[in-house]
Amino acid sequence: MDIKDLSIAIVGAGYAGAAVAKALSSHGAEVTVYEQASEIREVGAGIGLRPSSMAQFERWGIGAEIKAVSSASDAFEILTADDHRIAQEEWPEKAAYGETTHLIHRGDFIEALTGVLPDGMVKLGHKLDKIVDEGDAATLVFANGETATADLVIGADGIKSIVREQLFSQAGPVFAGEHAYRVVIDIAETAGMVDDGNLRMYIGRGTKVYLLPLLHRGQVSFDITALSTDGTWAPEVTKADILRTVEGFDERIVRMTENLDLAKVNVRAVYDIDPVEQWHTGAVVLVGDAAHAMCHHQGQGANSAILDAAALVDALVEAGSVAEALAAYQAARKPVTDELQRISRQGWTDDELDDVFPGQKPGGIAATTQA
Repeated sequence: MDIKDLSIAIVGAGYAGAAVAKALSSHGAEVTVYEQASEIREVGAGIGLRPSSMAQFERWGIGAEIKAVSSASDAFEILTADDHRIAQEEWPEKAAYGETTHLIHRGDFIEALTGVLPDGMVKLGHKLDKIVDEGDAATLVFANGETATADLVIGADGIKSIVREQLFSQAGPVFAGEHAYRVVIDIAETAGMVDDGNLRMYIGRGTKVYLLPLLHRGQVSFDITALSTDGTWAPEVTKADILRTVEGFDERIVRMTENLDLAKVNVRAVYDIDPVEQWHTGAVVLVGDAAHAMCHHQGQGANSAILDAAALVDALVEAGSVAEALAAYQAARKPVTDELQRISRQGWTDDELDDVFPGQKPGGIAATTQA
């Protein structure tokens, strides 16, 4: 199948949407990306791009652009709350792909991805209101009154996906029983804890602290994830609330928390979704968080979106029809992401969960045998 003959519409210009747009455009496909926001802006902090993702960027000819705004990392460490090493490992896949993990700010990542798309490909201010599946095509209806019909519609509209809700599953996001407090701080505030460029996770009772160095920025992404019963999407918390989550941690982590500017901290309840049985029709398909939003403990959300994009475009190039390609894409990717969703829900011991949720666990959380 020659994908140059297809009209393709992508809903959403986040990681998944921008990545699949770049992969498709590198094959000369006719692509339009519809983004609901009036400007492309990503809040939050840092993420790790695994060797498999970096290899895809090289394939698409944008490896240099991603590396220019990221820092190479050799390994990750898991430590106790009081700074005793539990494990240190090289990033998986390093030898297989000839790349290492690169640590990057979410905003820089989105800017790098969208910055390499052809001018005019992304249309801002297009909030999807309705999608009509017509069998061999689909029509998008936007809140601004515009419509668009395409041979293939790719739903990359995130955890609250309208495409998923209207065509595949009305089940909403699932509360994971956690809060995440994320902020970027100056590397000097970490007292040398991550000067070597490696990601570190500190494990306390009911709390995990992630330090993800962004050496190219002279900064560190500081993430506190703690068990909580408050499922409000954007909960209101105080500095004292956050400080309670790091009681007993290394004094440097406590000091970093004390010094936080609360106005700069991104505060969110953690949500994922249950596995979606079907990702595609004959002309519509889901990618990224729209298909398989997962908790962040394995650091696989953005990486899964990148690998979705690669698998989908490869399937479109190799298959004899759109329907055949979408079936092949789901067959390749869904077993992988189903397992990642399952593993990503396992972050806490039974004792920790019983402390916060006596007798009942939230739907998006599971116990692990972690010591």
